[in-house]
Amino acid sequence: MAMQIGGSEDEDEVLSAINTTPLVDVMLVLLIIFLITIPVVTNTVPVNLPEERNIPTETKPENVVIAVDRDGNVFWNERMVPDNKALLELLKGVAVKVPQPEVYIRGDQEVRYQAVGKVVVTCQRAGIQKIGFITEPPPKG
Repeated sequence: MAMQIGGSEDEDEVLSAINTTPLVDVMLVLLIIFLITIPVVTNTVPVNLPEERNIPTETKPENVVIAVDRDGNVFWNERMVPDNKALLELLKGVAVKVPQPEVYIRGDQEVRYQAVGKVVVTCQRAGIQKIGFITEPPPKG
């Protein structure tokens, strides 16, 4: 911080001004350092990331659609399933078919994740190989 003392008419008057040149110099040096070091930091382990695919599902009569509404009720092809034991029995009946049909889960946006998780675990226990989730595509624009 620099102070200038005026030597004009009034000797008691002190003029003070902040010299910002050193501050600007330090900020420019820091900016250059960050610009040089950021590319070095962002280099990570090379991996092949999966590509985004939006493939419409082919509705086959043997595919099973399980819906979970906002209250956690489970529906098998639009028919309500009373509990997880009944769902497990239905899935075990489907799991033995050759080729095994795919199971698609439609979860309401407002449903708790726990209800959808129970359906996934039940599918695993029944031996279902392919489980998919049906979602709405994002709006274009």
